[in-house]
Amino acid sequence: MSELPGGGSVADTYQHVSKLMTPADGLRLPGAYLKWYDLRRAELELSEEERQQARDFLASTELPFDDELGFVILHKCTPTFSFLLVQTWRGENELWETVFAKDDDGPFQMHTFPGDHRGTFCVWEMGAVWHEAQAWSRYLASARDDEARKTYVEDRFTGVV
Repeated sequence: MSELPGGGSVADTYQHVSKLMTPADGLRLPGAYLKWYDLRRAELELSEEERQQARDFLASTELPFDDELGFVILHKCTPTFSFLLVQTWRGENELWETVFAKDDDGPFQMHTFPGDHRGTFCVWEMGAVWHEAQAWSRYLASARDDEARKTYVEDRFTGVV
């Protein structure tokens, strides 16, 4: 193959930057306990009010959790747009996801993707996903008792992605 496709996937003007991933207090919901990650560019503030709004929103939803563990990524993409990604572990080794989005001062709403081939995680969100996949694998290989669940819940990522 003389030339690989994909040159049109990235705009010539795109400038890639690092983002900061930080854990916050986990969230207990009916049927689930979710670790919490905030994700943002260093120069963007993610206020406690914004985080609390997202937490209150999730507490008011009726997601069908059934004795599950997982994690949330509150991704402040721009000053006015955020994704709220909710992941739970199901079927022993599968990561299931529900995506919400919030624009400007509006409420979080279920995010829909056009077409059959849809986005999953951006390169920055993959930092948490990679860490959580490794933490979940350690849990699966453990006794999976209360102590192992506690170890999983306390195993959180912090850093630049």
